[in-house]
This record gives sequence, structure tokens and C-alpha cells, in this order.
Amino acid sequence: MISLADVYHVVTATVPLYVAMIIAYVSVRWWKLFTPDQCSGINKFVAKFSIPLLSFQILSENNPYKMNLKLILSDFLQKLLALIALTVITRVRSKGGLNFVITGLSVSILPNTLILGIPLLKAMYGDEAANMLPQIVALQSLIWYNLLLFLYEFNAAKSAASVSPSLEAAEELENSEESQAKEEVGEGRTRSTPRKIKTMIILLTVGRKLIENPNTHATLVGLIWACIKFRWKVKLPEIVDQSITILADGGLGMAMFSLGLFMASRTSIIACGTRMAIISMGLKFIGGPFLMAAASLAIGLRGTQLKVAIVQAALPQGIVPFVFAKEYNVHPDILSTGVIFGMLIALPIALVYFFLLAL
Repeated sequence: MISLADVYHVVTATVPLYVAMIIAYVSVRWWKLFTPDQCSGINKFVAKFSIPLLSFQILSENNPYKMNLKLILSDFLQKLLALIALTVITRVRSKGGLNFVITGLSVSILPNTLILGIPLLKAMYGDEAANMLPQIVALQSLIWYNLLLFLYEFNAAKSAASVSPSLEAAEELENSEESQAKEEVGEGRTRSTPRKIKTMIILLTVGRKLIENPNTHATLVGLIWACIKFRWKVKLPEIVDQSITILADGGLGMAMFSLGLFMASRTSIIACGTRMAIISMGLKFIGGPFLMAAASLAIGLRGTQLKVAIVQAALPQGIVPFVFAKEYNVHPDILSTGVIFGMLIALPIALVYFFLLAL
């Protein structure tokens, strides 16, 4: 049973995040300390330095040789099902496109398990939950944040493709060639269509951007170092470890600070509107746990592990997706609302799931 002391620990972990957010909000709305360009620079610092180092820290502290295979498969299947469902909905509604998929993915299946989730679920289910959650966080940093970055870069490259001179020249050249002769398939020669040329250029652009992104390197190096660390029981030199820690530890605080700066630039705290806020809360606290329950049961997760998997899916949306949304300017209003109000109602909602699963 959860005690008042456990609730206090959860609140203790959450309140400092709101303090950082409120200070940022006041510093812009009342004190006018930061310009819009400076606010963007702060968010870029978080996206390019703090989050990659935090991802490295999370991965390097997770033992890849002692992963719960059923849990990992359940988590992967849940997110895959969400991605498929969002893609189908996008096709049906024929509006919003990739932006809708990216935002829906960020809202519904990327929970804040690091700060809020670990103390809360440890209080609910003990050390077993404390051992399971870091694995989900590590997988989230390794796969799903990088997938988000890929989708953001792909979306940005598609927007830029329509005005790219190189693509226009390629299409003009191809149209000229097609007007002179048909494809010589009989001789084994095929011609690339403008669509294929455009897709190839977009993918090359996305690949280059991802290679340049610090988060790509941080997650890869973090995984490699974890394999070395837990295989041969070695540690980073103290100087290197402390240098990483000092920047990584400030990552979440700076992310919440960036959120506060963004809120101050909007006329309303509920930046996306009441209707969209309700939809995003529904996706997060109903859609996410439902998909996790279905995926976990399909994989064969049972008992306490099943309960932990479902409750962690009902945790509020993480702050990292907001930072990415702000950096790429893809519905940061929806993501900001999800973080602000999600953490406020997270504890009672998690308790509801806890008691329902105990029946």
C-alpha cells in the first residue's frame, strides 16, 4: 500500500520541475529578461547538449545483459501499434499528415518515467518496478527519441523540397528526358522518376542531419559503453563521469525552464485550446495504457510485471518530446499542455490504475 511518505517523495521529485518552469515564465512575462531569440537558444542548448548527455547517462547505467525480454517486446509492440494506428487515422482524415503522427506519438506513448515514474512505481510495486523502469527509459532514449528525430527531420526535408532549386532542376531534366524517349525497359535500362529523385534527396538530407545530431552519437556511444562497462566491470574516469553528470543532471531542469519560456510567449497557459488538451490527455492516459495492456498480454507479460507495464504507460508525457517539438516547431503548444497538466493529474490517475489492477 502506498504511504503518505511515498506520496511525499513523488511530490518532492515533481515540484522542483514546476519551480524551474514558473521562474522561466515570470522572467519573460513580467521581468522581460529574455528575447525570443534567446529563448530559442536556450531550447537549442537543451536539445543539442543536455538531452544527448542525459541519454548517454541513462543508457550507460542500464545493464544490456539483464534486460527483461518480455517487457522490452511489450514496450516495442505498444509503440509500434500506436504508430500504425496514428498512420491509419492520418490516412482516413487526410489532414495533418506527418505532423499528426509525430505529435500523437509524442503524446500517447512517451511517458515521464525518469523523474516521476521511478519513485511512484517503486512505492506501488517495490524493487521489481525499480528494476524494470530503467529498461523502458533506456529503450525510449535509444530507439524512440531517435525515431522522433528522424520523423522531424523527414518532415522538415519534405517542406524544404518543394522550394529546393536542385529538386526543381532534377524534375525539369527528367521531364525533358521523358519527352524525348520512353523508358528503355527492353534493353535493361530504367529511368528514375522525379518522385524517386525527390525521395532519394530527402532521405540523404535526413541521413546527413541525423549524423550531425549529437543525440545520435550519444545514444550509440552510450549503448557501446554500457556493453563494455557491464561486460568487463570498468568505469569511466571520475573527471569524465562528473563532466557528463553536471550537464546531464541539469537537462530536465533546463527543459522545464524552456517550457516556461514558451508558455510566457503564449496568450493562454492552455496554448493548444481546451478541446485539443482533452484529446491529448485522452490519448495519454487512456490510449497509452490500453495499447500497453494489449501488447503485454499478447507477449505474455503477467502478474506484477503486467501491472508495472500498464501503470507506467499511464504516466504523464515526458518533457523531452516538447523540446524536440519546440526545436522543429511542430505543435509545441500541444506538447507543452501535455507536460504542464499531465504532471498535475498524474498521481491521482496512477492511483486509479493501481487500485483497478489490484481488484
